[in-house]
Amino acid sequence: MLTHTLMLAVALLTCAAPVLAQSAVPPAAAAPAGTAPPAKGVPPPPRAAVPPAPMGINPPAGYVIGPDDVLTVVFWREKDLSADVVVRPDGRISLPLVNDIEAAGLTPDQLRLKLEESASKFVEEPNATVVVKQINSRKVFITGEVAKPGPYPLIGPTTVLQLIATAGGLLEYADREHIVVLRNEQGRQQSFSFNYKEVSRQKKLNQNLELRSGDTIIVP
Repeated sequence: MLTHTLMLAVALLTCAAPVLAQSAVPPAAAAPAGTAPPAKGVPPPPRAAVPPAPMGINPPAGYVIGPDDVLTVVFWREKDLSADVVVRPDGRISLPLVNDIEAAGLTPDQLRLKLEESASKFVEEPNATVVVKQINSRKVFITGEVAKPGPYPLIGPTTVLQLIATAGGLLEYADREHIVVLRNEQGRQQSFSFNYKEVSRQKKLNQNLELRSGDTIIVP
């Protein structure tokens, strides 16, 4: 009887051994509360290297900076060097640290390179952006019998007829057949005739010149 009881106890201990061993293994460490596990196969969001440039205008083809133009110069991570500037009559702009820089006659990209070169004396690997805010150096003029005579900025391609419309149109007693466009070409003044009546009737459209900076329209 005793032998039978001992055999039964050994059998029960043998069956219980795997369960006891499993319960002895510590549970896996749980993730901290509020922390979501990273999704598999999903790359982390890219880091923005440079912030978007401030809004400006799109300069016309062949544009070079001139006096009275308004620019925004931004140095990435260098707010002390960044500023809105107006090109002075001597063609220069002034910025903190780099002081006076010749800007007139340069494209915005050429000015950017020049600014980065000057700023490299004070900042490691400077990254500059030049944005054109206003173009005031490129002007055309209209005078005489129009509603709003005066200078107008030449921001993009503009014809004689378009400038007349921008100036409010011709007055009642304007001589529509003998309008003149004056242009300085390499130091020599040229004149071109413009017949408003013909052009408005789709005749001799070659009179409707594309204006250049400095042109003057005279409406008698």
